[in-house]
Amino acid sequence: MGPAEAKCWSSLCFARAILARMSSPATVQNRERTAAARASAGQRHPLTVRVTHWLTAIAFVALLVTGCEIIVSHPRFYWGETGTDQMHPLFIIPIPASRDLVPTGYHTVMPDENGWSRYLHFEAAWLLVFTALAYGLYGVFTGHFLRNIIPERGQRNWRALRKVMGRYLHRAPPDAAEAERYNALQRTAYIVVIFVVFPLIIWTGLAMSPSFTGAFPMSVVLLGGRQSARTLHFFLTGALVLFLGVHVTMIALAGFRSRMRAMITGRAATRREGP
Repeated sequence: MGPAEAKCWSSLCFARAILARMSSPATVQNRERTAAARASAGQRHPLTVRVTHWLTAIAFVALLVTGCEIIVSHPRFYWGETGTDQMHPLFIIPIPASRDLVPTGYHTVMPDENGWSRYLHFEAAWLLVFTALAYGLYGVFTGHFLRNIIPERGQRNWRALRKVMGRYLHRAPPDAAEAERYNALQRTAYIVVIFVVFPLIIWTGLAMSPSFTGAFPMSVVLLGGRQSARTLHFFLTGALVLFLGVHVTMIALAGFRSRMRAMITGRAATRREGP
């Protein structure tokens, strides 16, 4: 066995040992005791969840603002590897561009903020990547995903989702259990965002980087080209903005001050606020 094979084998053995430790009865019992202790103390969100939540919020706002500025420089979207002013676009955002050579149909040119916006977009993207990595490791090694994010057995059906949506639409007070854990609709939405949308938006963002695609060319080939990655990145951003709007609305319906206090201090809400 050569040095490379030995290193690979040792890494595999280490990973297997970690997984075995995570699934051992003692580890599972420790997780259950920790969760019970948090519940008895009235804790709603652990410190790591709160810190990564607010770091993600800061990074997302920065990415959204700078992303809009980047789009202004060329509000035309294409499919494939290349996209130029002379090509027929897949679709156009009907706004003036910040570059007079980009045909938009408008006779005005927006201020060019492309320089600082690209720099800040890049920095905020790495903040999001490292925050997501920290949250992912925390969720796996502490059992947070299994305990709080993956829907429970009775929540894995359309009836449970319909029940929660009906309660929200009728502005009925939330169940007492929702002060301690997520309901079926929340868990389903978080699964889609955490395990589908966020990984895809990070992937499509990296696929637009020439340095990254130079090292990992299949990252952009699988998406159909750099312009395809840009277009998918735009639609994924729209999905996250829609999620954010629904998320904030649900918080407002459940009691904005108490839910915000829980995400800042970690303490569970004890009662529902008035409208």
